[in-house]
Amino acid sequence: MSEWTIGVIGGSGLYAIDGLEDAQSIRVDSPFGEASDDIVIGTLHGHRFVFLPRHGKGHRLSPSDVNARANIDVLKRAGCTDILAISAIGSLREELPPGQFVLVDQFIDRTVHRPSSFFGTGMVAHVSMADPVCPRLSALAGEAARAAGAPVREGCTYLAMEGPQFSSRAESHMYRAWGCDVIGMTAMPEAKLAREAELPYALVGMVTDYDCWREGEDHVEVGAILAQMQDNSAKARQLVIELAKILPARRESSPIDTCLDFALITAPDARDPALLARLDAVAGRALRAR
Repeated sequence: MSEWTIGVIGGSGLYAIDGLEDAQSIRVDSPFGEASDDIVIGTLHGHRFVFLPRHGKGHRLSPSDVNARANIDVLKRAGCTDILAISAIGSLREELPPGQFVLVDQFIDRTVHRPSSFFGTGMVAHVSMADPVCPRLSALAGEAARAAGAPVREGCTYLAMEGPQFSSRAESHMYRAWGCDVIGMTAMPEAKLAREAELPYALVGMVTDYDCWREGEDHVEVGAILAQMQDNSAKARQLVIELAKILPARRESSPIDTCLDFALITAPDARDPALLARLDAVAGRALRAR
């Protein structure tokens, strides 16, 4: 078995991974509440993979109801070293048509109702989000997506909206003016929480539709999105298989693995023991070192 354990968070249309050997479905409890579903652990081409459907089996959970803290916490407890998130997204650019796969490298967070940190009163931490994705994992995911037959665009900015409603036309035009390339409802605070848990994170977005900014374009309809999603999901499942094939045998350390070394602020004698207990998985390494 290699040193990699890749956590895969499957978004809309991706509810399973193909080809997992010795697959086991396991419930993992989290002090941050209920995760979206049980995790499925298995191996692909000699590497350990852990799969979690973001919206739960059957797509039970609305974007605002996804407990991202519990999801990241259980993936950390399952031993994940890195997280690959796969998400359905809308396009804000003509050159990113439905069917395009996008490697996101920046985010603008417009969510407002979701707990966005594991830390708080009694244990304060400030992680850097200047570069929110892992360039190594993102590059590997891009190579895997191309091998799976998907058209890939790199270096895009993702606007995370609260939802569950789609954008108004005015909002869509505003997001384009801000320099955003794609729009979705789930990458935040997921990416922030992965960084707090010292888990390198990459996001592959699968374009299902143009957002409503296009003149003369019909507004977004769920039926059309679902049809495109079916085609995207087949490539996404193959992407995971291709990623397993190209992962290096040895996982070199990443600066993200130890990013909490420079983030913890609260003095040891002022820390809340109850909060520290909840942080045993996501921050246990850094807390023991301090």
